[in-house]
Amino acid sequence: MELTVWGIITALIVGLVIGALGRLVVPGRQDMPIWLTMLIGVGAALLGTVIARAAGIATATPGIDWTELLIQVVLAAVAVALVAGVGRRRRVSRY
Repeated sequence: MELTVWGIITALIVGLVIGALGRLVVPGRQDMPIWLTMLIGVGAALLGTVIARAAGIATATPGIDWTELLIQVVLAAVAVALVAGVGRRRRVSRY
């Protein structure tokens, strides 16, 4: 597998989209920066691809693999919920 500039740019764009979809799935407001959303999205995209390939889902359909995409979005939503929950617990209320 060759690492190219376009491969990195594509991974970042896909990560941003997966992270944004993950944030949309989680109810409520998540107070996190865009770079963290992208990082979560890239991690979820990579882990989702590994899971889909291990389960034999990634090569089952030609074109866009909706099952793999669903796995990636669910992983991103879980990660967003965990990160948003951890960030919420750290804050001290002054009221």
